Amino acid sequence: MIGSDPEPRITPSPNIWHWPDVYERENRAQDVTGALWAALRARCGWSGRDVVDVGCGDGFHLETFAGTARSVIGIEPHPPLVERARRRVAGLPGVDVRLAPAQRLPLPDASADLVHARTAYFFGPGCEPGLAEAERVLRPGGTLAIIDLDGGCAPYGDWMRADSPRFDPPGVERFFQLHGFRSESVRAVWRFADRAELAEVLGIEFSPRVVRRALRQISGCALEVGYRVRIRSRPKGLIRGPAHSDS
Repeated sequence: MIGSDPEPRITPSPNIWHWPDVYERENRAQDVTGALWAALRARCGWSGRDVVDVGCGDGFHLETFAGTARSVIGIEPHPPLVERARRRVAGLPGVDVRLAPAQRLPLPDASADLVHARTAYFFGPGCEPGLAEAERVLRPGGTLAIIDLDGGCAPYGDWMRADSPRFDPPGVERFFQLHGFRSESVRAVWRFADRAELAEVLGIEFSPRVVRRALRQISGCALEVGYRVRIRSRPKGLIRGPAHSDS
């Protein structure tokens, strides 16, 4: 059982752990047209349902889920971000933030309708423990939704591969296919207040060499970034552990 692992491995985030204020500006710049939210709602609406956001960071996405969900639980392994997230959602009914890794969710079996992870943990081979935990906490018919950056989509994917030559986007696609996910490409618009903000955000994502390359390629203060929206549903009628009522 995943929960029996005494010391789950936590990979430090290279951006938000070190520059949370800059990452906040990045979050606000991302998906200004709402393309990712539209794709997610079309495949796994959460109105009136129980949502878990794995790797929630400082809670940026919790407020959107809380607008219509019955309950929202953010899971984050980095204590300073947990505190920021708790301050962000203070006073929102039905919203909680808990300190935990993706490999050991502090939740009962079959207690969630949607488990969501956005550029937080799941990057292909190696994330099997997190996938197993998500499956454990989902109710029959519930959905695991993973939103990844698309490493094969230019220009952002080119910059990712330039800094991480061993990154294998086709291998990631094969991994998620083998694990039963349906994946869809979505292009989202990132728009910044000015070139200085753009450069600042790129600076927490890429090496100085790649930042210089990216700034030469971007005209103005906006760009399109490719994502993969990955969906897998837990089969209805598959029951594990004690009986559970969805009422």
